[in-house]
Amino acid sequence: MNQPSTRPSATDPLKEKDGSGDEVTALARGLTVLRRIAAADAPLSNRELTELTGIPKPTVSRITATLVSAGFLFRLPDSERFVLTSSVLELSNGFLRNFDIRARSRPFLIELAERTSLSVHLAVRDRLDMVVIDAIKPRSAVLVSRLDVGSRMDLSRTAVGRAYLAALSETDRQSLLTGLQAAAGDEWGHISSRLDAALQETAAQGFAIATGEWYEGLNAIAAGFIGPSGERYAVNCGGSAHQCPRDWLVSRAAPVLLETIEKIIHEIGGTPGRRLDD
Repeated sequence: MNQPSTRPSATDPLKEKDGSGDEVTALARGLTVLRRIAAADAPLSNRELTELTGIPKPTVSRITATLVSAGFLFRLPDSERFVLTSSVLELSNGFLRNFDIRARSRPFLIELAERTSLSVHLAVRDRLDMVVIDAIKPRSAVLVSRLDVGSRMDLSRTAVGRAYLAALSETDRQSLLTGLQAAAGDEWGHISSRLDAALQETAAQGFAIATGEWYEGLNAIAAGFIGPSGERYAVNCGGSAHQCPRDWLVSRAAPVLLETIEKIIHEIGGTPGRRLDD
């Protein structure tokens, strides 16, 4: 995920004088701390949160203590660092219940699943993973994916992750690749060579493909798109290698997938995923 700026915005209301007693300001600061922790690729300390938000450290310490007490943060044992807790899922579940793009895209995703007899997933990014926010299992399929809402998918080795990467601006993509490199460590050389080729292929074809790279025997294609507010999504369509070999995915499933993306974009007022050379 893009690393947040270490400088608060010039119009940031959190720059108000600390200790003002303004409950609205206190709430805004608490939400800012939660967002910074959620956006980070690793647990954060109070000192790091101060650097990222511009909020004075004594205030950050009070905020994190309050959030721990409320059950939204967990302080790692023998550490000064914090992570989110499962209580945050209560908020995300409320978000998903009212997530309009799911309702508006679902008829097209169901059609895609039935026309291809493949499992279909709508996904967004969370840190260095893609997270499924809707899953459609075709009625006609004997074998279907076990991925369901909330499942995580690898960003660099799956079609859906590559489709998402291709939909980003060059700046955002490079920032995310830096995070992936740091997480992969010594494996990055192997991952990077395959990912670079896959992204170029995605740019040329308009869709991403991955065959047995995340899980052996699992093949998939995916395409990304941009929502009306600039948010990025990706639609994944896949199944067993026996059910959907690479040539079949390219010749039969890809046209249906791209048609589905066009229908979703028309419905929500979005735009196609940005190609690498745009």
